[in-house]
Amino acid sequence: MSIDAHLASLEKKHGELEAELRTVLSQPSAHDQTIVDIKRRKLRLKDEINRLKSDTRH
Repeated sequence: MSIDAHLASLEKKHGELEAELRTVLSQPSAHDQTIVDIKRRKLRLKDEINRLKSDTRH
């Protein structure tokens, strides 16, 4: 898989997590741990995206 394809895949997953987070936050019975877990996964993906973008610029 090329770096561009990998970045696109990570960005797609990040968007999917964003949609999942919006859905969970709209539910009155949202569990704090679920929200924290989704945010943590989003942050990991964002860090990986930024790292890959940084590596490709050097």
